[in-house]
Amino acid sequence: MNTGLLILRLAVGLLLAGHGIQKVSHRLGGHGIAGGAAEFRADGFRGGRLTAAAAGLGQITAGLLLCAGALTPLAATIAAGVMTVAATVKWHNGLWVQHDGYEYPLVLVVVPAALSLTGPGRWSADQALGLLPWAPWWAAAATGLGISSGLLTRALLGRPDLHL
Repeated sequence: MNTGLLILRLAVGLLLAGHGIQKVSHRLGGHGIAGGAAEFRADGFRGGRLTAAAAGLGQITAGLLLCAGALTPLAATIAAGVMTVAATVKWHNGLWVQHDGYEYPLVLVVVPAALSLTGPGRWSADQALGLLPWAPWWAAAATGLGISSGLLTRALLGRPDLHL
């Protein structure tokens, strides 16, 4: 079980962090902070550079925390927040990714939430620091807070002139 949790944390954490790196730099095929800002404006958000930087840094932070198995509920909160915003952008396209749907953002909300419930496993910073086990209510609170913050972000930063 611990090997499976480690592989899951590394795969999802690295993908999430890589997604954030693309938003804030030209690495991994990204278009830099200016490209991230343009993407957010095209998706109907106010802001720009600050919005892109916050999203990118959130994804990087959540991804690295997941990889390390460190503060897993916090990683779930951050991932759920950022990826809920992404899901709101893609919601009108339906679920499936082949139609630019919200399938991928949904996975990046659910997996960290599940890792908060199961714990990150023996080979994790949480285990090494003696932080485990997390109480089940932490996972629910972390995920709920993340989803709520994503919806609040969408409400506050979404431009009312664009109906997505």
